[in-house]
Parts: sequence; structure tokens; C-alpha cells
Amino acid sequence: MKALFDIDGPAMRFITKLVYSAYLNILWFICCLPIFTVGASTTALFYVSLKIVKDEESHLTRSFFHSFKENFRQSTMIWFILLAAGLVLGVDGYVFYHMRFDSAIWTLGTAVFIVVLVAYAIILMYIFPLLARFDNTVRAMFKNALMIGMRFLFCTALMALIYFIMAVVVIRFFTPAIIFGEGLCALLCSYLLSNILKLCEGKTGADDSIAEDTETETTPSN
Repeated sequence: MKALFDIDGPAMRFITKLVYSAYLNILWFICCLPIFTVGASTTALFYVSLKIVKDEESHLTRSFFHSFKENFRQSTMIWFILLAAGLVLGVDGYVFYHMRFDSAIWTLGTAVFIVVLVAYAIILMYIFPLLARFDNTVRAMFKNALMIGMRFLFCTALMALIYFIMAVVVIRFFTPAIIFGEGLCALLCSYLLSNILKLCEGKTGADDSIAEDTETETTPSN
């Protein structure tokens, strides 16, 4: 029992990582305030969280802003694409909800909308962790995020559950939990993603593991 709570024991390491996640959540939130920096901030958050999972964390602030600056241009472009797509899906969802009627066309349209919405959610969960670890084109990043998310459906479902539970806790039960918010979600998702991204690294260039852009090669980033 004493070893459990030792300074280098599992309990203390877990508590330390929780503190790290809270600190990273604050950094992430502050850097998201201009709105257009959400993509760069989320990429930086996952960049550091993936290092924490592998016990490679050091200089959290420096690592966060290193990734923020390194991936700013591409992550911002991706964020604007996702934001525009999200707004379109939001409008479509509103229209479908308020125009409910029994017809084959409405049923088919709703089915297509749900499929697109799920694909959007998968890309949203995977694309920034991928950007934190790999160098590739924007087009290939979207393709890879969707392909990997569909291939590892159990991991995808667990990640979605993590975000859902955090949202419910913050909104309905304990609002101060927002201090952990995205930081804790990123840390927990990084545990799930670590082996998947390692597998992707090991199979870079394989034709059936990651969908690659024909003009570029998927390579690990710094």
C-alpha cells in the first residue's frame, strides 16, 4: 500500500497526469479564445497529451507552443473546413428536424444526413491527433482520419463516449469539472490512440493501413 502512494508509484503518477491535463486544458482554452486558433490549440493539446501517455512529458508549456507554432497554418486550414462543414450540417439538421413528414425522400435524406454526421464526428475526433503526430497534406489528413476511425470502431466508440460523459458531467452535474474538460478528454483519448498511432507509424507507406495521398508520404512529425 505504501508503494502505491510512493512519489513514483502509480497513484502519484496518475494524479500528476491529471494535474497536467488540467494545466493543458487552461492553455488550450486560452489559446482557443480567438476562435480561429482552435485547430492549432487542439493539435498542440494532443501533441503534449500523447507525450504524457508515453511518459515523455517535459516542459509542457514549451512543447505546447512548439506544436502550436509548427502546425498553425495547416491546423487552422483544417479547422476552418471543419467549422464550415459543421455549420452546414447544423443548418441541415435544423431543416430536417422541423420538416418531419412521412415520405421516402425525407427518410432517405435523413439517412444520408446521419451517415455524413457520423463521418464528420469521426474526422473531428481523429484529425487533430493525427496532425500532432504526422506530416501530410490536408486532403490526406481528412482521408486518414476517416479511414482510421472506421477501422478502429471500438476505439472510436470509446472516444465518443468519453466526450459525451464529460459534456453530461459539466452541463448537468458538476460544472467546475470544466477545469479538466478537453484536457482530460485528450489525455484519456491519447491512451486509446497511442497504440493505433504507433501501428500507423510502423505501417507508413503500406497500402491498406492508412489512406495516403498519392502526392505525399505520411511521415511522423517532430
